[in-house]
Amino acid sequence: MEFKTEYEFSLPRGYVDGDGNLHREGVMRLANAKDEIVPLNDLRVQRNRAYLIIVLLSRVVTRLGSISDVNTGMIENLFASDLRFLEEMYNRINEDEATVTVACPECGSKFEREFGRLGES
Repeated sequence: MEFKTEYEFSLPRGYVDGDGNLHREGVMRLANAKDEIVPLNDLRVQRNRAYLIIVLLSRVVTRLGSISDVNTGMIENLFASDLRFLEEMYNRINEDEATVTVACPECGSKFEREFGRLGES
């Protein structure tokens, strides 16, 4: 089984750049520890905690249409529905869930078992 680190998406509305071009297709990568720590030192986040998702998404969205240098200004100018979409996608792909293959001790049948978030039973 291949470990997936990048996920393609299509925004509900799309990002309109300065030239009026619409960008809907994009790629988001899995976040690493640095992606979640570095924004906490950003003055914009320290002044307004709601800005955290803007900085975070600008780090993990690696492509938006033909644009491969995604920045906070672009994320700030997304339509609200697109921002919500990306925030939900971020949460979904970075969940603390794990899937492992286990075998039944009685019959030996193998199957996938999904474990919930850390700390859940």
